[in-house]
Amino acid sequence: MPRAGTPLPLLLLMALVLLAATPPRACAAAPGETTTSRPRIGLALSGGGARGAAHVGVLRVLEENRVPIDYIAGTSMGALVGGMYASGMTPAQLDSVLNDIDWMAAFSDRIPRRDRSFRRKRDDDLYLVKNKPGLRGGRLVFPPGLLDGHEIDLLLKRLTLPVVSVRNFDSLPIPYRAVAADIVTGEAVVLDHGDLAMALRSSMAIPAAFAPREIDGRVLVDGGITDNLPIEVVRQMGADVIIAVDISSPAQGREELGSVVSIATQLATLASDREKARQVASLGPRDVFIRPDLGDITVASFERAPEAIPAGERAARAAVDRLRRYSVSPEEYDAWKAARAARVPAGGPPVVGSVRIVNDSGLGDDVIATRLDAPTGEPVDVDRLERSLDQVYGLELFESVYFDLQQSPEDDVLTVRARARSWGPNYLQGGVAVFDDFEGPNVNVAVAYSRTAINRRNGEWRTGVQMGQEPAAWTELYQPLDRGLRSFAHVELSAVERALNVFDSRGHKLSELGITQYGGMLALGRELGTWGELRAGVLREGGRIRVQVGDPSVPATRYDTGELFGQLFVDRLDDVAFPRRGGSLRVRGSAGLDALGSTVEYQQLLAEGRAAWTFGRATALIGGMFGTTRDSDAPFESLFRLGGLGRLSGLQEDELLGQHAVLAQAFLYRRLVDFELLPLYAGLSAEFGNVFPTRSAIRLSDGIAAGSVFLGLDTLLGPLCLAYGRAEHGRDNVYYLTLGQPISAPRPGFVVR
Repeated sequence: MPRAGTPLPLLLLMALVLLAATPPRACAAAPGETTTSRPRIGLALSGGGARGAAHVGVLRVLEENRVPIDYIAGTSMGALVGGMYASGMTPAQLDSVLNDIDWMAAFSDRIPRRDRSFRRKRDDDLYLVKNKPGLRGGRLVFPPGLLDGHEIDLLLKRLTLPVVSVRNFDSLPIPYRAVAADIVTGEAVVLDHGDLAMALRSSMAIPAAFAPREIDGRVLVDGGITDNLPIEVVRQMGADVIIAVDISSPAQGREELGSVVSIATQLATLASDREKARQVASLGPRDVFIRPDLGDITVASFERAPEAIPAGERAARAAVDRLRRYSVSPEEYDAWKAARAARVPAGGPPVVGSVRIVNDSGLGDDVIATRLDAPTGEPVDVDRLERSLDQVYGLELFESVYFDLQQSPEDDVLTVRARARSWGPNYLQGGVAVFDDFEGPNVNVAVAYSRTAINRRNGEWRTGVQMGQEPAAWTELYQPLDRGLRSFAHVELSAVERALNVFDSRGHKLSELGITQYGGMLALGRELGTWGELRAGVLREGGRIRVQVGDPSVPATRYDTGELFGQLFVDRLDDVAFPRRGGSLRVRGSAGLDALGSTVEYQQLLAEGRAAWTFGRATALIGGMFGTTRDSDAPFESLFRLGGLGRLSGLQEDELLGQHAVLAQAFLYRRLVDFELLPLYAGLSAEFGNVFPTRSAIRLSDGIAAGSVFLGLDTLLGPLCLAYGRAEHGRDNVYYLTLGQPISAPRPGFVVR
């Protein structure tokens, strides 16, 4: 305290001296800039899904008016746009990125069929539902989100690759924060260091929709549930002025809450609105609040993202008088841009010095390493690396397969993190297959239990039962033999009870046979990448054929088959139910041998294939089958069969049996609905073929022309098809309802063949 009686002028002089000697509070200056008298400006960007594209329009107006941004914080989609801008992207580049991204592919998380292992492609030959829960301790375990987020992970890593070496977000071209939420504690988590792409991904992990991500021991989800407009975060970074952009969806009225998506959006909105309102109320007269009018663009309307950008631009222009208070001179703005650009690491793509694999599954690290396409000593080729990671992911063992590049004193380390499925590796699958020609449905229901990655070479055991018109039980062991998972051994045992109708030449049913069949198969083979397979082996079957409906005096007959076979299978189809591109070919040669216990010796060759081409919404598919028996002496149980939808439509299922078979198919169908979960198709088919008792009897004039028109829906239970078929020679019209059966392929089943 000053001594009593000290003159007031002297007190003022002492205060001025102290102020002059005390350095002023310094706001963190961007590297390359000196601290100036202008206020430090922070940008707070809210989440809002597809509506977040509006942030790009706001950034465009800020740059046009030379408003330098010193700090950025964002949540969810705001974290994505803000993070990209903070990493050095321009608004024009952001516009291009948001318009070029295939959002449906990024959010579908569906493994492209070309990247699935050939073993996993063969799952399509069954009618089991592909989405399968895990089984642990006698209870079902489900994925933590509808989507794993593998594709989004790789997309964000690609976008942030230029700053992959930056681990402190204050060292980005613009200091940056991403806001996520701890799903365990419900607390907001401000991410200021680490892997930028993973920070963005964590901030965008909408609960239940996307699997959460773990950073520093915390399980993180979309920050919108705790802090959807991070004004305080930007203020704590050192901002004097806040520009806050809110693109979140307003709360919906009662009449608008008519779907799961709308209700989920409403819950997220209500959860964050109170906190957002509190922070907006803290804005002062110097701050700028912008809320674009986005109309009916929803959080999920990513196909309308281009419409959101100009909406953000219009809202920013409406606030341009307030924004121009913070404009700087062209020279100062150029200096700010130069300082920002100088913080982007120089040079081209990082060079891979070494590779590190972090793998918590039962699969060997060397198996993953053989699939990676990232040679050491060479710059990272992101396209090649992503493709190889997709193939690792295509093994369907991992929740995510992600890469990171980190600098060390010695070299740049490429780290590949393969996180095992939290709901695996044991699974329970079910499925339903229906074939109904409206004269009696054929319905089968199957349940299968699978154990994957039972050893370091990805051995797999599956067993199951089928109930319905064709009861069956089967078990199989598939064991890769090398670290590339190319060579394999496959053992299968099965028993099935089948019904087979016998018809006269007019299609009238004469009798119904019951075939009891049991047997096993042992094969050795080699996968030819993800597109093909060679295998050879021994098939041993036995059984009994008896009359169930018809002449009861016909005695039951027993049979034994011992068969040596070899097979080439090529599969490049993008889909089995309704392929749009690619093709498949299967060529199988077999010989029934007395030495293997076959009652009848015979030799057969089967070739069947399909190829698809797409033009816009329309797809043309050409297929066919040719089967022949060398001396026309194959036993009844080994005869070729035709009849049914797509295989001479208008005839009964498996109506024609013969030693030789020829079939040509042509399909034309159009996609009517683009909804990814339930695409709807309409089409027609033309087919021509027949079966023949001898090779010399094969004549074009004896072929049967047939065709169908159909509606098809690709459901979670498999393809659902309603069709009308007709064949020539006075055959009756036949209506079909099928489920789980591709229209252009043989009916799926679980027999060892």
